[in-house]
Amino acid sequence: MSQFSRLIRFEGEGSDVGPFFADLGSDPDTAIPRPGMQLSAFRSIEDLVAGKAEPQIVGLGKLAIPSYPPLWTKPAKSIAAPDETIPINDFCAKSLLDYEGEMVFVTSKDCRDVKPSEAGSYILGYTVGNDLSCRMFQLQKNCAGQFFFAKAFDKFAPLGPTLISPEMYAKTLSHKLVVKVNGEVRQDVDLAEDMIFSPEKILSHMSQGTTIPAGTAVMTGTGAGVGAFRKPKTFLQDGDVMEVHMEGVGTLRNKLQFE
Repeated sequence: MSQFSRLIRFEGEGSDVGPFFADLGSDPDTAIPRPGMQLSAFRSIEDLVAGKAEPQIVGLGKLAIPSYPPLWTKPAKSIAAPDETIPINDFCAKSLLDYEGEMVFVTSKDCRDVKPSEAGSYILGYTVGNDLSCRMFQLQKNCAGQFFFAKAFDKFAPLGPTLISPEMYAKTLSHKLVVKVNGEVRQDVDLAEDMIFSPEKILSHMSQGTTIPAGTAVMTGTGAGVGAFRKPKTFLQDGDVMEVHMEGVGTLRNKLQFE
């Protein structure tokens, strides 16, 4: 049984206090933390679960359906917070910037060579992410399909706003993931129908012969509606506001700022 329902991470504004971790509980009315809320805060996630590791991100992408989950990584510097403005340098701004709303799971402890039937016991909880990508390097033949390079830039992996427990995720009535850009729905995905590989199968595959550290955030792939495959193609621009929403987790919102 998980020791939380909906986990958040926060810091004291204008001070060196924090970060802290707290459980918002399962009440839908507390889905969005507000000033004045009283919470029991913890100094570290280790106070909730055992294990400690440098954060990593692993992503899946849009390919023909394979026999095994295709994998690549994002460095820890790719992580961005909910409501954080994402700075985009000139190089990335000219490289066909695109969004990918995805469900994300986070591992609770180190694992290696786990079976799909065992993998669930290594999942701490679920959240959502935006797998930002520069399509110029991912898709064009003259760039050799560089999936890692296309996705590994600073702040290209916004995550949050909450991490819900496996028990709460199982009780969630809707597993729909909705992505909006400037208020327009771009992706409306039913995870129960559209997910190719379950989190358990993904974690099992990626752990074969490889130790996956506790605290690894794993993006599970995106559905239809990304800008590169719209007609006409629609890439992200300066000032665009992106939103990724899933029931229980809440809304991950970030604004782009071209430098």
